[in-house]
Amino acid sequence: MLKHFLPDQHVQNILDITPEMLVERGVKGIITDLDNTLVEWDRPEATPELIEWFTSIKEKGILITIVSNNTQHRVKSFSDPVGIPFIYSARKPMTKAFKRALKDMKLKNEQVVVIGDQLLTDVLGGNRLGLHTILVVPVASSDGTWTRFNRKIERIILSWMKRKGMLHWEE
Repeated sequence: MLKHFLPDQHVQNILDITPEMLVERGVKGIITDLDNTLVEWDRPEATPELIEWFTSIKEKGILITIVSNNTQHRVKSFSDPVGIPFIYSARKPMTKAFKRALKDMKLKNEQVVVIGDQLLTDVLGGNRLGLHTILVVPVASSDGTWTRFNRKIERIILSWMKRKGMLHWEE
């Protein structure tokens, strides 16, 4: 059961995921979380570095969809200025929003990666569909109430995985 919480990859920052790395894997689409994955949960817009990353990804023909548990207002106000399609109130780790993103991008599971900062939502949701999952270190050290609770559970899961030798990176 706990293997569903184990990401396929781990990176420090979303900017460490290069378009070349994705093309080499045959990736044609990205499903990404918003808050604490792309930007801090309280930052209203994309940073210049993130905008440059979006551009480099799109130039390689890779589609991006933001899938967030946050509200329509939050996700739309971030996504619209950068021209990225989005799904809000996703209810991750439920798979409905992931399936919708796949359908909207017209891609198969093996062509898509899921990028996020939480084991209990992003990684679990992506793994439940057999998608390649990439865990990023949260960009902010502060979180909303529900996320703080999730992080406590994640620390327990990560500690267990580390003891079992399942982790191949340093926290």
